[in-house]
Amino acid sequence: MSSLQLVLEQARAQSLPEVIAVFSAVIYLLLAIRQNIWCWLFAAISTSIYVGLFVAAKLYMESLLNLFYLAMAAYGWYSWHSGRHSEQKMPVVVWPVLVHARAVVALISLSMVNGYLLSRYTDAAFPYVDSLTTWFAIWATFLVARKVLENWWYWLIIDIASMLIYWMRNLELTAALFVVYVLMIPFGYIAWRHSWQKSAECPAS
Repeated sequence: MSSLQLVLEQARAQSLPEVIAVFSAVIYLLLAIRQNIWCWLFAAISTSIYVGLFVAAKLYMESLLNLFYLAMAAYGWYSWHSGRHSEQKMPVVVWPVLVHARAVVALISLSMVNGYLLSRYTDAAFPYVDSLTTWFAIWATFLVARKVLENWWYWLIIDIASMLIYWMRNLELTAALFVVYVLMIPFGYIAWRHSWQKSAECPAS
């Protein structure tokens, strides 16, 4: 059996909601790389489905995260639309290293507390890893909505960790989605960096 046939067979074995969620998530990332505002519509479709899928997988923080993603899809649309200058897209920006350093410390602290509470009071799977990926993804999603270039570095780490926990919770198709995400991140970073350099050379009047 060829690799393509194997992928197709695995896809048929998955639930229809997961297939739709994965497909929408791929379209979201492709459009996000191109800074196309319609990416937020597909983000909303994908995340609304994943809320239920992650509850079933006992990944409660991931489920809450997707509720946040759903709200951020609306905010992202508004931010990208209102941030445009005339017919030009909202520009990509770079934030100081100190901002990110403070954010990382705060996010790790929140995750440790969150992980402890989940491990003590729930039957959550991978409470600490789930908490870390959730809090960092909240921050990274905000960076995407604000078009901060460094968001791609956060997503690289988040997606690698997420890929592993989804596979271990029998969400194979979603795990495969995150493999695709990891492979696409360099293209997203390069495209956004080029856009940032272009806007820095030609600032809006």
